[in-house]
Amino acid sequence: MAGPGAPPLLAAACRAYGEAFGGAAAAGAVWAPGRVNLLGEHTDYNGGFVLPMALQLGTVLVGSPTQDGTISILTTSEAADEPHRVQFPAPSESSPLSPGQPHWANYVKGVIQHYRGGPMPGFNAVIASDIPLGGGLSSSASLEVATYTFLQQLCPDDGDLVAKALACQKAEHTFAGMPCGIMDQFISVMGKEGHALLIDCRSLETVPVPLTDASLAVLITNSNVRHALTGSEYPTRRRQCQEAAAALGKTSLRDATMAELEAARGRLGEEVYRRARHVISEIERTVRAAQALQDRDYGTFGRLMVESHNSLRDDYDVSCPELDELVAAALEVDGVYGSRMTGGGFGGCTVTLLVAEAAERAQQHIQEKYSGTATFYISKPSDGAKVLPL
Repeated sequence: MAGPGAPPLLAAACRAYGEAFGGAAAAGAVWAPGRVNLLGEHTDYNGGFVLPMALQLGTVLVGSPTQDGTISILTTSEAADEPHRVQFPAPSESSPLSPGQPHWANYVKGVIQHYRGGPMPGFNAVIASDIPLGGGLSSSASLEVATYTFLQQLCPDDGDLVAKALACQKAEHTFAGMPCGIMDQFISVMGKEGHALLIDCRSLETVPVPLTDASLAVLITNSNVRHALTGSEYPTRRRQCQEAAAALGKTSLRDATMAELEAARGRLGEEVYRRARHVISEIERTVRAAQALQDRDYGTFGRLMVESHNSLRDDYDVSCPELDELVAAALEVDGVYGSRMTGGGFGGCTVTLLVAEAAERAQQHIQEKYSGTATFYISKPSDGAKVLPL
């Protein structure tokens, strides 16, 4: 079952479709979730482990094929850059698509260009999402995976789910200019209701970890400080990780140990050393956290979350005062196991694991302590992308 947002979202998208396309009804609808990463931050592009879960927040895309070879897409998102409607010819061998303005359309165009089926017909579509943009909950991967899932209805591919996630990642690299790891697209495609997913970002193997304990809640707190990640920070962190791996004679930091890093400290430079220390320790924490969750050892899981946050703040330098404030406030609440920033950083959200009955208390306390205005979401782990009945 798609998340709670899907029925109202679907209704809104269908309404907008009728208005935009001369009263016609859409022929097909799909949904793809956003995600929250419970542990394993900035490890995916280092071939490490991540532990995300798919959310009940997501992106709906409704549409119909057309006969004229033109693709026309409307987004209902207020926060998207203008114009909210774009039109372009379906790509062919001789005239591929290229990125441009508006920025939001590049995610869609990239997926169309890298789609693994064909030939691509023209189509009309409307996009509606309840994932906050720039909040670190993967609104972009959700949009990419929804687009791909819709294209699978128009002209089916071979159904390979790993290849689907990789094509969506490639779209983000080449059309949105964001050199992201594989986690976000992977969990949006592969999400499993009632489970977090331990993903090995090198082998792309996944292990579902049950997260169905009714006495437990996952609270997401949006700082409402918006980050734009394509800036210099993210590529710089990737470069520093590659530099550290090369200095240690490894293809990626996944293969490095803390002892090897300490031995090389003198020739790494303090900043690169700290970046690598975060990644190596975070990969190890993520494996331990998955085991703790499997064992229902929530105390250990919570402690690992806090260690992760401190490492992201002090060694990786991707937190910000607002996120630190939200984490500190959450940790003061009785019944909270742990809390950390989640997503790329520089704003966005925190994720908190807590006793279900403490959720209301925690929200109240965090709101009182926070200097900004926070928005809260409580989500259960959802399935990955799916076709919706119309």
